[in-house]
Amino acid sequence: MITINTDLLTTDGTLNIERIREDFPILHQEVNGKPLVYFDNAATTQKPIQVVEALTAYYLNDNANIHRGIHTLAERATAAFEATRDSVKTFINANEREEIIFTRGTTEGINLVASTWGITNLKAGDEIVVSAMEHHSNMVPWHMLAQRTKAVVKILPMNDAGELLPEAFDTIITSKTKLLACVHVSNTLGSINPVKQLIAKAHAVGAVALIDGAQAVSHLDIDVQDLDADFYAFSAHKLYGPTGVGVLYGKRAILEAMPPYQGGGEMISEVTYEGCTYNELPYKFEAGTPNIADVVALKAAIDYVNSIGKAAIRAYEHELLDYAVSKLKNIEGIRLIGTAKDKVSVQSFVFADIHHQDLGIILDKEGVAIRTGHHCTQPLMGRLGVTGTSRASFAFYNTKEEIDQFIAAIHKAIKLFR
Repeated sequence: MITINTDLLTTDGTLNIERIREDFPILHQEVNGKPLVYFDNAATTQKPIQVVEALTAYYLNDNANIHRGIHTLAERATAAFEATRDSVKTFINANEREEIIFTRGTTEGINLVASTWGITNLKAGDEIVVSAMEHHSNMVPWHMLAQRTKAVVKILPMNDAGELLPEAFDTIITSKTKLLACVHVSNTLGSINPVKQLIAKAHAVGAVALIDGAQAVSHLDIDVQDLDADFYAFSAHKLYGPTGVGVLYGKRAILEAMPPYQGGGEMISEVTYEGCTYNELPYKFEAGTPNIADVVALKAAIDYVNSIGKAAIRAYEHELLDYAVSKLKNIEGIRLIGTAKDKVSVQSFVFADIHHQDLGIILDKEGVAIRTGHHCTQPLMGRLGVTGTSRASFAFYNTKEEIDQFIAAIHKAIKLFR
Protein backbone atom coordinates (compact mmCIF):
# COMPACT_ATOMS: atom_id res chain seq x y z
CA MET A 1 0.00 0.00 0.00
CA ILE A 2 1.35 3.44 -0.99
CA THR A 3 0.97 6.11 1.66
CA ILE A 4 1.80 9.81 1.70
CA ASN A 5 3.38 11.17 4.86
CA THR A 6 1.44 13.86 6.69
CA ASP A 7 4.42 15.45 8.44
CA LEU A 8 5.94 17.26 5.46
CA LEU A 9 4.86 20.62 6.86
CA THR A 10 5.72 22.11 10.24
CA THR A 11 3.07 23.38 12.63
CA ASP A 12 3.40 26.90 11.22
CA GLY A 13 2.79 25.69 7.65
CA THR A 14 6.38 25.90 6.40
CA LEU A 15 8.19 23.00 4.79
CA ASN A 16 9.79 20.37 7.00
CA ILE A 17 12.87 20.11 4.79
CA GLU A 18 14.70 17.43 6.77
CA ARG A 19 11.59 15.25 6.70
CA ILE A 20 11.00 15.87 3.00
CA ARG A 21 14.60 14.98 2.12
CA GLU A 22 14.11 11.59 3.78
CA ASP A 23 11.68 10.77 0.96
CA PHE A 24 14.36 11.36 -1.71
CA PRO A 25 17.04 8.67 -1.23
CA ILE A 26 19.04 9.82 -4.26
CA LEU A 27 19.97 13.05 -2.50
CA HIS A 28 21.86 11.18 0.23
CA GLN A 29 25.02 10.31 -1.66
CA GLU A 30 28.46 11.65 -2.44
CA VAL A 31 29.65 12.64 -5.91
CA ASN A 32 33.41 12.82 -6.36
CA GLY A 33 33.78 12.54 -2.61
CA LYS A 34 31.51 15.51 -1.89
CA PRO A 35 27.87 15.64 -0.75
CA LEU A 36 25.60 15.78 -3.78
CA VAL A 37 23.99 19.14 -4.47
CA TYR A 38 21.33 18.67 -7.14
CA PHE A 39 20.51 22.00 -8.81
CA ASP A 40 19.34 20.62 -12.17
CA ASN A 41 15.65 20.49 -11.34
CA ALA A 42 14.54 22.38 -14.45
CA ALA A 43 15.89 19.48 -16.52
CA THR A 44 14.26 16.83 -14.35
CA THR A 45 13.18 16.61 -10.73
CA GLN A 46 14.12 13.79 -8.38
CA LYS A 47 11.47 11.26 -7.37
CA PRO A 48 10.16 10.65 -3.85
CA ILE A 49 10.17 7.08 -2.63
CA GLN A 50 6.37 7.05 -2.88
CA VAL A 51 6.61 7.41 -6.67
CA VAL A 52 9.19 4.62 -6.90
CA GLU A 53 7.00 2.41 -4.70
CA ALA A 54 3.96 3.07 -6.91
CA LEU A 55 5.98 2.12 -9.98
CA THR A 56 7.28 -1.13 -8.51
CA ALA A 57 3.94 -2.00 -6.89
CA TYR A 58 2.31 -2.00 -10.32
CA TYR A 59 4.88 -4.42 -11.73
CA LEU A 60 4.90 -6.61 -8.62
CA ASN A 61 1.14 -6.82 -8.13
CA ASP A 62 -0.96 -5.55 -11.04
CA ASN A 63 1.03 -5.92 -14.26
CA ALA A 64 -1.45 -6.43 -17.09
CA ASN A 65 -2.56 -4.63 -20.22
CA ILE A 66 -5.40 -2.20 -19.69
CA HIS A 67 -8.93 -1.62 -21.02
CA ARG A 68 -9.22 -4.80 -23.06
CA GLY A 69 -9.00 -7.49 -20.39
CA ILE A 70 -11.74 -8.85 -18.12
CA HIS A 71 -9.51 -10.67 -15.64
CA THR A 72 -8.70 -9.24 -12.22
CA LEU A 73 -5.19 -7.97 -12.95
CA ALA A 74 -6.38 -6.17 -16.08
CA GLU A 75 -9.23 -4.57 -14.18
CA ARG A 76 -6.91 -3.44 -11.36
CA ALA A 77 -4.38 -2.04 -13.81
CA THR A 78 -7.10 -0.21 -15.74
CA ALA A 79 -8.55 1.26 -12.57
CA ALA A 80 -5.13 2.55 -11.45
CA PHE A 81 -4.38 3.99 -14.90
CA GLU A 82 -7.72 5.78 -15.12
CA ALA A 83 -7.42 7.02 -11.51
CA THR A 84 -4.40 9.01 -12.65
CA ARG A 85 -6.51 10.61 -15.40
CA ASP A 86 -9.00 11.71 -12.75
CA SER A 87 -6.14 13.02 -10.59
CA VAL A 88 -4.71 15.05 -13.47
CA LYS A 89 -8.14 16.45 -14.30
CA THR A 90 -8.45 17.80 -10.77
CA PHE A 91 -4.81 18.93 -10.61
CA ILE A 92 -5.17 21.27 -13.60
CA ASN A 93 -8.94 21.84 -13.19
CA ALA A 94 -9.99 20.46 -16.56
CA ASN A 95 -13.70 20.40 -17.23
CA GLU A 96 -13.83 16.71 -18.18
CA ARG A 97 -11.59 13.68 -17.68
CA GLU A 98 -11.90 12.97 -21.42
CA GLU A 99 -9.88 16.13 -22.07
CA ILE A 100 -6.79 14.50 -20.52
CA ILE A 101 -4.60 12.65 -23.02
CA PHE A 102 -1.53 10.71 -21.90
CA THR A 103 1.59 11.19 -24.02
CA ARG A 104 5.33 10.51 -23.67
CA GLY A 105 5.93 14.10 -22.54
CA THR A 106 5.47 17.77 -23.38
CA THR A 107 7.31 17.32 -26.66
CA GLU A 108 4.96 14.64 -27.93
CA GLY A 109 1.93 16.62 -26.78
CA ILE A 110 3.00 19.63 -28.84
CA ASN A 111 3.86 17.46 -31.83
CA LEU A 112 0.46 15.79 -31.56
CA VAL A 113 -1.25 19.16 -31.90
CA ALA A 114 1.01 20.24 -34.76
CA SER A 115 0.45 16.99 -36.66
CA THR A 116 -3.33 16.89 -36.23
CA TRP A 117 -4.89 20.25 -35.51
CA GLY A 118 -2.13 22.09 -37.35
CA ILE A 119 -2.22 20.10 -40.58
CA THR A 120 -6.01 20.27 -40.65
CA ASN A 121 -6.40 23.98 -39.93
CA LEU A 122 -3.40 25.89 -41.31
CA LYS A 123 -2.83 27.06 -44.86
CA ALA A 124 -0.37 29.26 -46.73
CA GLY A 125 -0.08 32.74 -45.24
CA ASP A 126 -1.52 31.82 -41.85
CA GLU A 127 0.60 32.88 -38.89
CA ILE A 128 1.87 30.93 -35.87
CA VAL A 129 2.96 33.15 -32.97
CA VAL A 130 5.57 31.93 -30.49
CA SER A 131 7.61 33.78 -27.88
CA ALA A 132 11.30 34.65 -28.05
CA MET A 133 12.06 32.31 -25.14
CA GLU A 134 10.56 29.04 -26.37
CA HIS A 135 12.15 25.66 -25.76
CA HIS A 136 12.94 23.88 -29.01
CA SER A 137 9.99 21.57 -28.29
CA ASN A 138 7.65 24.55 -28.74
CA MET A 139 9.56 26.01 -31.67
CA VAL A 140 10.72 23.20 -33.97
CA PRO A 141 7.28 21.56 -34.48
CA TRP A 142 5.89 24.91 -35.65
CA HIS A 143 8.77 25.46 -38.06
CA MET A 144 8.15 21.98 -39.43
CA LEU A 145 4.42 22.71 -39.69
CA ALA A 146 5.12 26.03 -41.41
CA GLN A 147 7.31 24.27 -43.97
CA ARG A 148 4.52 21.81 -44.73
CA THR A 149 1.68 24.33 -44.88
CA LYS A 150 3.51 27.50 -46.03
CA ALA A 151 2.39 29.21 -42.84
CA VAL A 152 4.60 31.86 -41.19
CA VAL A 153 6.16 31.78 -37.71
CA LYS A 154 6.21 35.12 -35.89
CA ILE A 155 8.02 35.97 -32.64
CA LEU A 156 6.75 37.79 -29.56
CA PRO A 157 9.73 39.94 -28.47
CA MET A 158 11.10 40.32 -24.95
CA ASN A 159 13.27 42.79 -23.04
CA ASP A 160 16.76 42.12 -21.68
CA ALA A 161 15.36 41.01 -18.33
CA GLY A 162 13.47 38.17 -20.01
CA GLU A 163 9.97 39.66 -19.97
CA LEU A 164 7.64 39.63 -22.97
CA LEU A 165 6.70 43.08 -24.26
CA PRO A 166 2.95 43.73 -23.83
CA GLU A 167 3.07 46.65 -26.26
CA ALA A 168 3.95 44.17 -29.02
CA PHE A 169 1.05 41.79 -28.39
CA ASP A 170 -1.44 43.61 -30.59
CA THR A 171 1.02 44.11 -33.43
CA ILE A 172 2.18 40.49 -33.50
CA ILE A 173 -1.16 38.78 -32.75
CA THR A 174 -3.41 39.80 -35.64
CA SER A 175 -6.24 38.52 -37.80
CA LYS A 176 -3.65 36.38 -39.62
CA THR A 177 -2.79 34.55 -36.39
CA LYS A 178 -4.24 31.05 -36.27
CA LEU A 179 -2.19 29.63 -33.40
CA LEU A 180 -0.46 31.09 -30.35
CA ALA A 181 2.10 28.70 -28.82
CA CYS A 182 3.72 30.10 -25.69
CA VAL A 183 5.71 28.77 -22.77
CA HIS A 184 4.11 29.40 -19.37
CA VAL A 185 7.49 29.50 -17.58
CA SER A 186 10.86 29.76 -19.34
CA ASN A 187 13.17 26.84 -18.61
CA THR A 188 16.22 29.09 -19.16
CA LEU A 189 15.13 32.35 -17.54
CA GLY A 190 12.50 31.27 -15.03
CA SER A 191 10.23 34.04 -16.36
CA ILE A 192 6.50 33.58 -15.78
CA ASN A 193 4.70 34.74 -18.89
CA PRO A 194 1.26 36.46 -18.89
CA VAL A 195 -0.32 33.53 -20.70
CA LYS A 196 -3.87 34.31 -19.62
CA GLN A 197 -3.59 37.72 -21.27
CA LEU A 198 -1.99 36.21 -24.37
CA ILE A 199 -4.70 33.55 -24.66
CA ALA A 200 -7.36 36.27 -24.52
CA LYS A 201 -5.53 38.19 -27.27
CA ALA A 202 -5.40 35.04 -29.40
CA HIS A 203 -9.08 34.26 -28.90
CA ALA A 204 -10.02 37.86 -29.77
CA VAL A 205 -8.65 37.31 -33.28
CA GLY A 206 -10.09 33.80 -33.61
CA ALA A 207 -6.84 31.94 -32.92
CA VAL A 208 -6.22 28.80 -30.86
CA ALA A 209 -3.77 28.88 -27.93
CA LEU A 210 -1.36 26.15 -26.81
CA ILE A 211 0.61 26.57 -23.59
CA ASP A 212 3.82 24.71 -22.82
CA GLY A 213 3.50 24.06 -19.09
CA ALA A 214 6.57 21.84 -18.62
CA GLN A 215 8.30 24.24 -16.23
CA ALA A 216 5.15 25.75 -14.73
CA VAL A 217 3.44 22.61 -13.48
CA SER A 218 5.73 22.03 -10.48
CA HIS A 219 5.68 25.66 -9.31
CA LEU A 220 2.35 27.29 -10.20
CA ASP A 221 -1.29 26.48 -9.60
CA ILE A 222 -2.58 25.43 -13.01
CA ASP A 223 -6.22 26.10 -13.85
CA VAL A 224 -6.80 25.49 -17.55
CA GLN A 225 -10.39 26.71 -17.36
CA ASP A 226 -9.37 30.01 -15.77
CA LEU A 227 -6.59 30.42 -18.34
CA ASP A 228 -9.08 29.43 -21.08
CA ALA A 229 -6.25 27.47 -22.74
CA ASP A 230 -7.22 25.41 -25.77
CA PHE A 231 -4.24 23.10 -25.21
CA TYR A 232 -1.91 22.71 -22.21
CA ALA A 233 1.02 20.27 -22.23
CA PHE A 234 3.37 19.12 -19.49
CA SER A 235 5.69 16.26 -18.48
CA ALA A 236 5.56 14.03 -15.40
CA HIS A 237 9.32 13.99 -14.86
CA LYS A 238 9.38 17.72 -14.09
CA LEU A 239 6.64 17.14 -11.50
CA TYR A 240 8.58 14.64 -9.34
CA GLY A 241 7.09 11.84 -11.41
CA PRO A 242 8.57 9.27 -13.80
CA THR A 243 10.10 9.88 -17.20
CA GLY A 244 8.37 8.89 -20.42
CA VAL A 245 4.94 10.21 -19.44
CA GLY A 246 3.24 13.50 -20.26
CA VAL A 247 -0.18 15.07 -20.44
CA LEU A 248 -1.90 16.99 -23.19
CA TYR A 249 -5.04 18.80 -22.13
CA GLY A 250 -7.35 19.94 -24.88
CA LYS A 251 -10.84 21.37 -24.96
CA ARG A 252 -13.32 18.67 -25.89
CA ALA A 253 -14.78 20.46 -28.91
CA ILE A 254 -11.35 20.97 -30.43
CA LEU A 255 -10.18 17.43 -29.71
CA GLU A 256 -13.37 15.99 -31.18
CA ALA A 257 -12.70 17.78 -34.46
CA MET A 258 -9.06 16.67 -34.69
CA PRO A 259 -7.97 13.54 -36.61
CA PRO A 260 -6.06 10.83 -34.72
CA TYR A 261 -2.34 11.23 -34.20
CA GLN A 262 -1.38 7.55 -34.62
CA GLY A 263 -3.19 4.41 -35.72
CA GLY A 264 -3.28 1.09 -33.91
CA GLY A 265 -4.93 -0.64 -31.02
CA GLU A 266 -7.25 1.14 -28.58
CA MET A 267 -7.77 4.26 -30.75
CA ILE A 268 -10.32 2.51 -32.96
CA SER A 269 -13.98 1.73 -32.58
CA GLU A 270 -14.28 -0.73 -35.46
CA VAL A 271 -11.89 -2.02 -38.12
CA THR A 272 -12.80 -3.86 -41.32
CA TYR A 273 -10.89 -4.68 -44.48
CA GLU A 274 -12.57 -1.68 -46.05
CA GLY A 275 -11.83 0.93 -43.37
CA CYS A 276 -12.13 1.92 -39.72
CA THR A 277 -13.90 4.21 -37.30
CA TYR A 278 -12.25 5.90 -34.35
CA ASN A 279 -12.70 5.55 -30.61
CA GLU A 280 -14.13 8.24 -28.37
CA LEU A 281 -12.03 10.69 -26.37
CA PRO A 282 -9.47 10.41 -24.95
CA TYR A 283 -8.64 7.01 -26.41
CA LYS A 284 -8.69 8.30 -29.97
CA PHE A 285 -5.28 9.81 -29.22
CA GLU A 286 -3.82 6.94 -27.16
CA ALA A 287 -2.87 4.32 -29.72
CA GLY A 288 -1.22 1.11 -28.58
CA THR A 289 -0.21 -0.12 -25.15
CA PRO A 290 0.63 2.98 -23.09
CA ASN A 291 3.31 3.46 -20.46
CA ILE A 292 0.98 2.03 -17.83
CA ALA A 293 3.31 1.78 -14.85
CA ASP A 294 4.61 5.32 -15.17
CA VAL A 295 1.14 6.76 -15.64
CA VAL A 296 0.13 4.99 -12.43
CA ALA A 297 3.18 6.45 -10.67
CA LEU A 298 2.30 9.96 -11.86
CA LYS A 299 -0.67 9.91 -9.50
CA ALA A 300 1.69 9.28 -6.58
CA ALA A 301 3.73 12.32 -7.65
CA ILE A 302 0.64 14.51 -7.80
CA ASP A 303 -0.49 13.22 -4.42
CA TYR A 304 2.93 14.04 -2.97
CA VAL A 305 2.93 17.60 -4.30
CA ASN A 306 -0.64 18.08 -3.09
CA SER A 307 0.32 16.85 0.38
CA ILE A 308 2.74 19.77 0.64
CA GLY A 309 0.78 22.37 -1.34
CA LYS A 310 1.90 24.61 -4.16
CA ALA A 311 1.71 27.76 -1.99
CA ALA A 312 4.19 26.40 0.54
CA ILE A 313 6.41 25.10 -2.26
CA ARG A 314 6.45 28.48 -4.03
CA ALA A 315 7.21 30.40 -0.86
CA TYR A 316 10.17 28.21 0.02
CA GLU A 317 11.55 28.06 -3.52
CA HIS A 318 11.41 31.86 -3.77
CA GLU A 319 13.33 32.03 -0.52
CA LEU A 320 16.00 29.79 -2.04
CA LEU A 321 16.09 31.83 -5.24
CA ASP A 322 16.46 35.13 -3.39
CA TYR A 323 19.24 33.67 -1.25
CA ALA A 324 21.12 32.31 -4.27
CA VAL A 325 20.77 35.54 -6.26
CA SER A 326 22.04 37.60 -3.31
CA LYS A 327 25.16 35.40 -3.21
CA LEU A 328 25.70 35.35 -6.98
CA LYS A 329 25.44 39.14 -7.25
CA ASN A 330 28.47 39.49 -4.98
CA ILE A 331 30.72 37.46 -7.29
CA GLU A 332 32.95 39.63 -9.46
CA GLY A 333 32.51 39.20 -13.21
CA ILE A 334 29.19 37.38 -13.13
CA ARG A 335 26.23 38.35 -15.32
CA LEU A 336 22.81 37.13 -14.32
CA ILE A 337 20.65 35.93 -17.20
CA GLY A 338 16.93 36.22 -16.55
CA THR A 339 16.00 38.92 -14.09
CA ALA A 340 12.25 39.15 -14.65
CA LYS A 341 10.22 40.50 -11.75
CA ASP A 342 7.87 37.50 -11.93
CA LYS A 343 9.79 34.23 -12.08
CA VAL A 344 10.26 30.79 -10.54
CA SER A 345 13.34 29.31 -8.89
CA VAL A 346 15.61 29.17 -11.93
CA GLN A 347 18.72 31.31 -12.33
CA SER A 348 21.07 31.34 -15.31
CA PHE A 349 24.37 33.22 -15.39
CA VAL A 350 27.58 33.67 -17.39
CA PHE A 351 31.16 34.72 -16.86
CA ALA A 352 33.10 36.61 -19.52
CA ASP A 353 36.29 34.65 -18.82
CA ILE A 354 34.99 31.19 -17.79
CA HIS A 355 33.19 29.01 -20.30
CA HIS A 356 29.96 27.58 -18.97
CA GLN A 357 30.98 24.03 -19.80
CA ASP A 358 34.27 24.40 -17.90
CA LEU A 359 32.37 25.76 -14.92
CA GLY A 360 29.95 22.84 -15.01
CA ILE A 361 32.78 20.30 -15.01
CA ILE A 362 34.53 21.97 -12.07
CA LEU A 363 31.31 22.21 -10.06
CA ASP A 364 30.65 18.53 -10.69
CA LYS A 365 34.05 17.75 -9.14
CA GLU A 366 32.72 19.55 -6.05
CA GLY A 367 29.53 17.47 -6.04
CA VAL A 368 27.34 20.23 -7.50
CA ALA A 369 25.07 19.33 -10.42
CA ILE A 370 23.96 22.25 -12.59
CA ARG A 371 22.99 22.49 -16.25
CA THR A 372 25.23 24.18 -18.83
CA GLY A 373 24.72 24.93 -22.52
CA HIS A 374 21.91 26.44 -24.54
CA HIS A 375 19.15 24.56 -22.63
CA CYS A 376 17.34 23.76 -25.90
CA THR A 377 16.74 27.50 -26.40
CA GLN A 378 19.25 28.38 -29.11
CA PRO A 379 17.18 31.28 -30.52
CA LEU A 380 17.02 32.77 -27.02
CA MET A 381 20.79 32.45 -26.64
CA GLY A 382 21.18 34.44 -29.86
CA ARG A 383 18.80 37.10 -28.55
CA LEU A 384 20.88 37.38 -25.37
CA GLY A 385 24.18 37.45 -27.22
CA VAL A 386 25.63 34.33 -25.59
CA THR A 387 26.37 30.79 -26.75
CA GLY A 388 25.17 29.23 -23.52
CA THR A 389 24.78 29.76 -19.80
CA SER A 390 25.20 28.01 -16.48
CA ARG A 391 21.81 27.33 -14.88
CA ALA A 392 20.96 26.52 -11.29
CA SER A 393 17.37 25.48 -10.63
CA PHE A 394 15.98 24.83 -7.17
CA ALA A 395 13.30 22.50 -5.82
CA PHE A 396 11.58 22.22 -2.45
CA TYR A 397 14.07 19.58 -1.23
CA ASN A 398 17.05 21.91 -1.69
CA THR A 399 18.60 23.94 1.13
CA LYS A 400 20.50 27.17 1.75
CA GLU A 401 23.44 25.08 2.93
CA GLU A 402 23.55 23.51 -0.54
CA ILE A 403 23.56 26.99 -2.06
CA ASP A 404 26.56 27.84 0.11
CA GLN A 405 28.35 24.73 -1.23
CA PHE A 406 27.43 25.82 -4.77
CA ILE A 407 28.82 29.32 -4.24
CA ALA A 408 32.02 27.94 -2.67
CA ALA A 409 32.48 25.70 -5.71
CA ILE A 410 32.13 28.70 -8.04
CA HIS A 411 34.86 30.51 -6.09
CA LYS A 412 37.12 27.48 -6.50
CA ALA A 413 36.53 27.60 -10.24
CA ILE A 414 37.34 31.30 -10.35
CA LYS A 415 40.70 30.69 -8.66
CA LEU A 416 41.59 28.18 -11.37
CA PHE A 417 40.90 30.66 -14.19
CA ARG A 418 42.06 33.97 -12.74
